[in-house]
Amino acid sequence: MIHFLSTLDESHAPRVGFVVSRAVGNAVVRNRVKRRLRAILHTRLPELGIGDMIVVRALPAAADADSAELSRAVDRAFERLAG
Repeated sequence: MIHFLSTLDESHAPRVGFVVSRAVGNAVVRNRVKRRLRAILHTRLPELGIGDMIVVRALPAAADADSAELSRAVDRAFERLAG
């Protein structure tokens, strides 16, 4: 799940934050999910505008997803934001 806020504030580059609750798994699993999401969103930063802010909330199913599945989920979320 992605929450997006576009601002006219040009004082900062695009920002991305992550929320990975304990429902996703133990600390090892949560950190793995965050690392994968961080790598996926790093490649999509050029698509964001100056001042944009995104918060990615990982759902419990993210614990069992591999990087390709997470990438497809992020792509679908970005498509919904664009549409």
